[in-house]
Formats: sequence, structure tokens, C-alpha cells
Amino acid sequence: MAAAPPSYCFVALPPCSKDGLVVFGKNSARPRDEVQEVVYFAAAEHEPGSKVECTYIEIEQVPRTHAVVLSRPSWLWGAEMGANEHGVCVANEAVVTREPASESEALLGMDLVRLGLERGATAKEALDVIVALLEEHGQGGNYYEDGSSCHTFQSAFLIVDRNEAWILETSGKYWAAEKITEGVKCICNQLSLTTKIDAEHPELRDYVKSQGWWNGDSDFNFSEVFSLADDHLACCSGRESLEKQGGDVSAQAMIDVLRDKDSGVCVDSESFLTTASIVSVLPQDPSFPCIHYFTGTPDPSRSIFKPFIFVDDVKLVPKVQSPSFGNDDPAKKIPRFQEKPDRRHELYKAHEWARSLLENDQGFQVNSFLLRIKKFGFKQ
Repeated sequence: MAAAPPSYCFVALPPCSKDGLVVFGKNSARPRDEVQEVVYFAAAEHEPGSKVECTYIEIEQVPRTHAVVLSRPSWLWGAEMGANEHGVCVANEAVVTREPASESEALLGMDLVRLGLERGATAKEALDVIVALLEEHGQGGNYYEDGSSCHTFQSAFLIVDRNEAWILETSGKYWAAEKITEGVKCICNQLSLTTKIDAEHPELRDYVKSQGWWNGDSDFNFSEVFSLADDHLACCSGRESLEKQGGDVSAQAMIDVLRDKDSGVCVDSESFLTTASIVSVLPQDPSFPCIHYFTGTPDPSRSIFKPFIFVDDVKLVPKVQSPSFGNDDPAKKIPRFQEKPDRRHELYKAHEWARSLLENDQGFQVNSFLLRIKKFGFKQ
């Protein structure tokens, strides 16, 4: 069974966050050569009976979808992480449970990130959207752009708005969720929910009893029931760094944690790399805008976090969008992934150039590059 990529998601809520803000962050660890793009989709009205084509399957569209900004692997429809116009942020984690993930094509966890953002105006609404679609369509299919092997995982989510956060963990169609209203929380590529469960699939406990995974007499511990061996143990050293900030967790503190390679939060291994990152600052006062910082490039320790704010008439930035191959995309053809096109966008190529200079100790050229690269950020 393949190991899940070691991504990390964080949220800090008052009283641990600075100035009463909610601060959200994620590092997306993916295959080293995968490109992530940053894309914006405006709010839209949809005709009755219309469909939406996700990564692998088509599902019913809703009458209205919210405006969203997403960081996504450029070959798929969904997203690793993103935000919507109402101040909701969602991030996905691939997890392995004792129940094998399905290779049959269904919704990916990353599709559910985008669907939750497009259809939920609060964190709880986004959660309800995700679990309803999970029940109706299931989850499954290849998580990687790989024609030689099918890499399948279950999904966990961190869902955040201006007032609260939810941790949602799934195995097949079964799920449990915990509501967070204060403090610091982290999720990674291991299950973390224990006995504090605030919402769950109505048949969850009957199902695990029927499988012989829980006898019904002891406390129900979601991680212990669904994890392989001791995979449910604490996995996130980055949380300690944020907790040491006391009540002063800020956007910069979150960025510093995401850039930390010594703790393992910033992944740079033989198989995986932190291919993109996000930090979002959500004021509890709705009269103030949320600010979302995206890298759009690999390795946050060598990337600039560029701000985005939802405003009227958002201008698209082609330099952070990958080439489109339409129906000729190998991700859309059956069998899938028989070729691997060059999906690098302009900012990704510029970042590669800067990294090559750093590795060749040509730092003086990098300073010039950093001054020029600011133009790649979103403009509102």
C-alpha cells in the first residue's frame, strides 16, 4: 500500500491567534515534478439540470456556485486547497486507513475541496456538502498523474471560516468530524480524530462493529478504529511551534512554520516535495476582507507568498496558470496518463531558474530576480 504524501494543514483561532484573527495554512506535498497552478473562478448561475465535469466523473450542478480561488495540481479539476468569497477555506489530506481506497473512478478528495468551496458559505455548510457528495458518489481513482500505477487514498479535510474550523476524516463513505472553536490544530497524512466527535455518518458505528473493528463496549476512537497499526499517533511537530507563539500566531508565524524543513513540515524528499502553499488570514469582523497568500511555486522556503483578496472584477493572471490541452489532455483520455505534457506556467519556470542560481551560488542574480518576480502576483 502506497504511503500518503506528508502534507500538513494548520489553523490558529483566538485566543492563540494575533488580533483575534483566524489564521489558516497548508503545505501541499505531492510528487516532485508535479506543477500546481493558482486559478480563480467567478460566482456563477447554472441552468436547471446542468452537470459539472469533475476530474473523473460528471455530477449534478447546483443553481449557484460561489467565487473561488484555488491552488491545484494542473492536471485535475479539483484543488489541494483554496478559499471562497465568503471566507471559507478548505484543504485536503490523503490518508491511508485499514479500509483500502477504491481504484474505481469517483470523486477525488481534491474534487471535494473545490465542491465544498463552490457550494458552502460557511465551514459547516462546506462540510455538509462534502459528506453528502461522498455518500452519493463515493471517492476513488488515481491521485497522481501516473499511467503506470494507480495511487489511491482516503481523504481528510480541514475546513475553516471566520468563526470556527472542522476536521473531517473519511474512510470510503464513512466519516467523522470535530468542531474547533479555539486554539491551534494540525492535521497531516494520518488520522487524528479520537473520541471527541461532533458529527458522524449515521451508520458509522454499526458499520465498524459489523467489521469486527470495535466491540461497542469501549469508547469509540475514530483513529484507533480506522488506522493501520499506530498510524494515528501525533504527527505534527509544527503545531508546537505555533503554540509557542502564545496568543500571537500571525500570517508571518504561519509562513515561518510552513518554511521549516527541520521539522519536516516543509517536505523535500526523494519522492515528494512541497509543491505549493497557502496562508489565509480571516478577520472575525465581516466588514474586513480575508487575505489569502499563495506561493504557486514549490518549496515555500524559496517562494514568495503572494496575496489575493476577493473584490469586484478580479483580474486573471495567466502567468500562474498552466497550459490548457482541452480534450487532448492525457488526463482526460482513456486509458489515462499515457503521456505527460509540460504543464509548467511562467511563474513556475521563473522559479526553476531562480532555484538553479541559488544552487550554483549566484545569489547576486537572485536578488535581481526577487525584485522582478513581484509582478507575478494577483492584481485586483
